[in-house]
Amino acid sequence: MDPRRSPSIEPTPYSATVIRELPTEMRPREELARRGVRNVADEVLLAILLRTGRRGQNVIDLARTTLARGGGLLGLSRLTYAELLALRIPGIGKVKAMELAAALELGRRAAGQAPSAETPLLNDAAAVYNLLEPKTRHLPTEVFWVVLLNAKNRLMEQPFDVSKGTADSSPANPREVLMPAIRHNAVSMIIAHNHPSGDPTPSSADVRVTRQIVEAAKLMGIRLLDHIVLGQPRGGQGGYVSMRQQGLAPFE
Repeated sequence: MDPRRSPSIEPTPYSATVIRELPTEMRPREELARRGVRNVADEVLLAILLRTGRRGQNVIDLARTTLARGGGLLGLSRLTYAELLALRIPGIGKVKAMELAAALELGRRAAGQAPSAETPLLNDAAAVYNLLEPKTRHLPTEVFWVVLLNAKNRLMEQPFDVSKGTADSSPANPREVLMPAIRHNAVSMIIAHNHPSGDPTPSSADVRVTRQIVEAAKLMGIRLLDHIVLGQPRGGQGGYVSMRQQGLAPFE
């Protein structure tokens, strides 16, 4: 037996066109209630979200089709609402695509907030980029983030979004930026913001604000280690710029 696969989760032989034609114990909701949420197949969970099928195709078959067209559960989990619609799956209209996109996004957010035995080590700009990129990938406006670290450069709390701006600016007040560090008695911190254009090159305003925050942090006894601008990888270039590495501000 393959140890990577749970023996309790096996495809269920659904064949009826209408769910009510199935034996009660084989209907998705009833099966989940009987076996438990961790012990049913992906198609059963998805069928419960979709609720109904379409003419000639029950909801289980629709769930199977959706998983197949979406590239399995992992592939499906990466799709946006627009990408779900673009698959043009019969039976998945705007409402179902929206509900599915919302459920998948909740899953992503929950995964990002799940506690772990050992918090991430953030000792370089790449690690911070990997932490924040999933949160900023599709944001239409600039958002300013604060990442709090302990004495071992490990994440203390989930990143704080302290300021939301427009498509090309994010007004960051030093007081707002430093407040999470003060409240949580952080030893040090890293700040970051995204450029929705995808170009992570810091603007002159980015540099000016960063220098102001560096000085304010010193007055409060807080070590500001870096300011990272997040974009998207292009032409072999990375998807971020570290202002510390570029020497753009007198970081600790």
